[in-house]
Amino acid sequence: MKISAELFRGIGLAVTAAALIQTTLPAHAETNFVRIPTQYIAALADPQASSGTDAETWGLWEIDPGPRGVYLKDYVDLVANAAVAPHGWKFDPTAWWLEEYGRIMEAPSFPLPAGQYVVTGGRDVASVLTVEEPDAIGRQAWSLANGASVYDVTHLGCRAALYTEKEPGQSCTPDKAPLSVFPMTTGKVMPAVEGCSKQDYQVLIVVGIVVES
Repeated sequence: MKISAELFRGIGLAVTAAALIQTTLPAHAETNFVRIPTQYIAALADPQASSGTDAETWGLWEIDPGPRGVYLKDYVDLVANAAVAPHGWKFDPTAWWLEEYGRIMEAPSFPLPAGQYVVTGGRDVASVLTVEEPDAIGRQAWSLANGASVYDVTHLGCRAALYTEKEPGQSCTPDKAPLSVFPMTTGKVMPAVEGCSKQDYQVLIVVGIVVES
């Protein structure tokens, strides 16, 4: 994953507007916006949805996983190194992640912790994503403030797809992924890989959190 200087400028304009925080939080709550190093959420949702009850299926990368990834062409070296990437994360052959530049990524952490995240897609909209604590059966409600949709705060240039075995015992390995499609352009979906089931995730950029004082 990669964010351009233009995107950073756009994020800066969005998150420094005090009105955004003031109008997206309960009037009675004393809150503070805390800028954090950029993080990424892997989300599964209807792009037009503004709320849901399935945030337990969402994950969080606290560090940009793209630069820490391993290019598909270097998969053989990854296997030869006991499946440990140069940045120290462990490759899981039963469930592996791929991004838009053709890099195998470390998995995000699941589930997404409860809290309030300032999220953006680096375009025209920033919003506060509220993720509730799990209920009795582990489901987590979520909502975006001011009617923002998941599409509004999705970074369209980023891709994140999870590949798993299509059938038990069936080979699903990165060396079967087509190299010619990378890097992916906006609007394209991640490629199918022989022997694999694929789950595409939306990527939301987290630029801050909201805390009650």
